[in-house]
Amino acid sequence: MEFIYIVITAVVSLVAGIAIGRYILLKIFGRREEEMKQKASMIIQEAETKAEAIRKEKELAAKEKYLELKNEFEQDLNKKKTLLQTNENKLKQKEAELKKLAEQIKKRETELEVLEKQLQEQNEIAQKKREEAEKLRLSQVKQLEKIAEMTAEEAKAQLIESLKAEAQTQASSYIKEIVEEAKATAAKKAKKLVIEAIQRNGTEYTIENCVSVFHIESDEVKGKIIGREGRNIRALEAATGVEIIVDDTPEAIIISGFDPVRREIARLALHKLVADGRIHPARIEEIVAKVQKQIEEEIVEIGERTVIDLGIHGMHPELVKLVGRMRFRSSYGQNLLQHSKEVANLCAILASELGLNVKLAKRAGLLHDIGKVVPDEKELPHAILGMEIAKKYKEHPEVCNAIGAHHDEIEMTTLIAPIVQACDAISGSRPGARREMMEAYIKRLKELETLALSFEGVQKCYAIQAGRELRVIVDAENVTDEKANMLSFEIAQKIEKEMQYPGQIKVTVIREMRAVNFAK
Repeated sequence: MEFIYIVITAVVSLVAGIAIGRYILLKIFGRREEEMKQKASMIIQEAETKAEAIRKEKELAAKEKYLELKNEFEQDLNKKKTLLQTNENKLKQKEAELKKLAEQIKKRETELEVLEKQLQEQNEIAQKKREEAEKLRLSQVKQLEKIAEMTAEEAKAQLIESLKAEAQTQASSYIKEIVEEAKATAAKKAKKLVIEAIQRNGTEYTIENCVSVFHIESDEVKGKIIGREGRNIRALEAATGVEIIVDDTPEAIIISGFDPVRREIARLALHKLVADGRIHPARIEEIVAKVQKQIEEEIVEIGERTVIDLGIHGMHPELVKLVGRMRFRSSYGQNLLQHSKEVANLCAILASELGLNVKLAKRAGLLHDIGKVVPDEKELPHAILGMEIAKKYKEHPEVCNAIGAHHDEIEMTTLIAPIVQACDAISGSRPGARREMMEAYIKRLKELETLALSFEGVQKCYAIQAGRELRVIVDAENVTDEKANMLSFEIAQKIEKEMQYPGQIKVTVIREMRAVNFAK
């Protein structure tokens, strides 16, 4: 029983403790819930206060932006209104001016109509007067025919016959005056241009020969170059294509050949062989091959440097290479590259003075003798060959025509062609620029004298001053003074058409009357 009582008491105490704990817990949580509610309400109030402040700030910013945009729009609108007003005023002014012009045009039209009527009336009056004058002339002609007892055609023929001799005499004097006047203007201007071009382009020239001299330190080297039984010198001549002369000339070996490129290859090869000391056929072939490659590179470099110096662009590499080969070629003793460069500069100067294309003129001047350095020469004049090569490498048609026509092999179709021809003559005829063979010089003098003797009335003629002047002596009885003037002009024209010569030739006709008697 006691045990049961104890158990029941314990159970009752436990239940009472649980109830008390639950009551205490409810009290505690109730208080916290109220505190949380209070905090939440305070946070909500703060948030609402901040949101209201932000809303007011945004509203103020939006109002400011609106006012700013409104002001900008109003300013822009005012500017446009001002511009429209200005344009409207200008249009009104132009409209007023156009109205004034229209009124003036109407007045002019009225005046022109009046003038046209007056002109018609005057033309009618003039036509009537012409008809009356023609009738009067015809009547006078009939009266004159009756008086002279010949028709008008017969009188005209007689008058023509009487004036024919006088007209021929006066014609020769007129021709002389016209020629002198043309020379005084055109020749003066041409001389001025040519002199300015020559003065602005001064170039030094070197004279190339068919022989090069290779200097050696001692005559012992000659034996090495000749080799055993002459095998070294034969190998060198076969590899270079030149003739090597080893004679008694002290400390010198002569290299002979018409091709200056081959002579230069032989000279450089000899220099390398002598410096190396090993001279035998295999070594000679090796050195010559290296020197040939070196010369080819030097030729290309010379061509590139030349076109760069002249300011020429876009030229085909093969043409550049041919330009470089000009350095090792001479024409009448004048270095071909220096001659072509001078012609190019002269062409550029004359083209600029005449208002033509300077670049094309300079290009044509540089390439005009390109046909002289073609490795595989054909049976063609160098001008035609150069023109074909220029066409092959797509040069300008004006440049091709100037190259082909600079010696009159083809017809000149552009203005650059005569400029190239003139500049070529200037460069070639400059004193000291070229050497002429004696045979060619004498042949030209004989051709001059023969040409002058072919004219009627010429007794003797002499080419003097190195072919720069032709003295013609005529028969004084058969050739009058007027005919002498005509004869000088005709001989000069024939020389220009049929002969090629540097510079100019002065033609002097001498008519001398001598009266001879003998006292016995």
